[in-house]
Amino acid sequence: MDKIAYLVEKVRKGDVSAMARAMSLVENEMPQAREIMDRLYPRTGRAYRVGVTGPPGAGKSTLTSQLTRRFRRQGKTVGIVAVDPTSPFTGGAVLGDRIRMAEFATDPGVFIRSMASRGSMGGLARRTQEVADILDAAGKDVILFETVGVGQTELDIAEAADTTVVVLVPESGDAIQTMKAGLMEIADIFVVNKADREGADRIKMELELMLQLRPDAEGAGWRPPIQLTVASRGEGVDELLGKIEQHGRFLRRNGLIEARRRARLIHKIHELVTERLKEKFWTEERRQKFEKYLQERMEDTVSPYSFIDELMDD
Repeated sequence: MDKIAYLVEKVRKGDVSAMARAMSLVENEMPQAREIMDRLYPRTGRAYRVGVTGPPGAGKSTLTSQLTRRFRRQGKTVGIVAVDPTSPFTGGAVLGDRIRMAEFATDPGVFIRSMASRGSMGGLARRTQEVADILDAAGKDVILFETVGVGQTELDIAEAADTTVVVLVPESGDAIQTMKAGLMEIADIFVVNKADREGADRIKMELELMLQLRPDAEGAGWRPPIQLTVASRGEGVDELLGKIEQHGRFLRRNGLIEARRRARLIHKIHELVTERLKEKFWTEERRQKFEKYLQERMEDTVSPYSFIDELMDD
């Protein structure tokens, strides 16, 4: 058995070291990554994917930990993909140690992978989907995405997850109007965390008013519920889990989970087409012409548009 086949077989059996190795190869875009994903792909599609997103400081990590604890009580295995800011020195995840999830370090039913955002402005790292597919192929029942807190640009999560949970805090009230075009439109469930603080009821009321104006994009009648939680004490988390499960049943009953996963596949294919075209386009000859053009740019002899036309005609 060749090395890739052996690695893939170990991943399918849920071997932790093999999963970590496969994820590193994929995240670093090594030559073996494509074959690994080809071989694992037939085993994907079983795990339920939940995205936990929201602005910085909303308590996403604590909430993710609380949800993980409850999924484990149900006997479900969990994969967590935690996307953190990128270290300017190492290029790795700044919060890669995931100290707040240390309680699961010895739990064989939980696998945690920290990924650096590496400049991605969509809230997820570049290879998040592939890492989730590895967890899926390894047999995890639930995959939780916890995104880097970058505000309203965290729209990738809507592509990646079956259910998207947007976490806010009472202090978010004044910013809700400006978030309308971003996080507000992708939520399947809203959470007002740290609800023991002043203003929790007010932000819940503002969300309810806003949801009355939000169109039902899928036309199936789901109105995002709003759950108050105090994740640090576990308050409201059981109810939140119930709403996540309710949304999952709603998606299956209305055929929407297949539609969402089809959209995810289309998005991935478009992404791969762009990558492949870039790979084929940037030949060594074109790179040399590009370098020459940059060196001569100060003379303003050729516009970027004309230069691209020249490259495309090669």
